[in-house]
Amino acid sequence: MASQEKLAEKHWYIVTTYSQHENKVASNLRKRIENMHLEEFIFQVLVAEEEVEVQVTKDGKPAGTKKKMKNLFPGNIFVEMIMNDETWYVVRNTPGVTGIAGSAGGGQKPTPVSLEEMEPVLKRMGMIDQSMISQYNVGDTVKVIHGTLEGTEGTIVDINKETGACRIEIVFFGRSTFADVEFSEIEKM
Repeated sequence: MASQEKLAEKHWYIVTTYSQHENKVASNLRKRIENMHLEEFIFQVLVAEEEVEVQVTKDGKPAGTKKKMKNLFPGNIFVEMIMNDETWYVVRNTPGVTGIAGSAGGGQKPTPVSLEEMEPVLKRMGMIDQSMISQYNVGDTVKVIHGTLEGTEGTIVDINKETGACRIEIVFFGRSTFADVEFSEIEKM
């Protein structure tokens, strides 16, 4: 198992691939990680997708809706890993990988994505951990990023750091009111 100091070196990286091949590349990378026993250095491989409803037509007429997965970041997958020569080599030489964002070439390793930039992606995927919640406090100004109040700004008045349930104060039709939201629905401003 990786030591605590090594785990502090784990970061998220954006791996580029051909559009519409993200799931295949992610699958290839997961197999390589397993075959090369790199589980203690490469932790997660994520294709950021969400389920959406699309209109179905039959003979040119509306015929209802069906659910479909939509890629939020076409041509990109996200990899959480400890960057070293071996993991860098394995990731960039996986079939379908076209590069790693933040690499200037010439053998220079890429720069990781900050947790602040990854947080909205992870929240949309339902991947919330205590380290994210602990960065929010009563009095913080937040924006609702999805749900019925999407786009609304408010102030946290209560937060349950164990469950992630939040109560925010918002101005709605010129009046101050309270709304209960999930942690995954808000973002610090």
